[in-house]
Amino acid sequence: MDMLYDIALILVIIGAINWGLVSIANFDLVAAICAGGGRFGNINTLSKIVYGLVGLSGIYIAIDYFMAMM
Repeated sequence: MDMLYDIALILVIIGAINWGLVSIANFDLVAAICAGGGRFGNINTLSKIVYGLVGLSGIYIAIDYFMAMM
């Protein structure tokens, strides 16, 4: 299970960096890597998959965090 947590944490960090870049520079790193673009709003299927995995990872990390607090 530690490997799954590590992968989820990496994806959450990537998502946080991506949203920071979108906010500061209007640059979508995930779209740039997945589609060769980079302008915010240029989303293809691969980008959507990555965004979905980042979202699921965030949920997983949050659940793990709150379960550890109990």
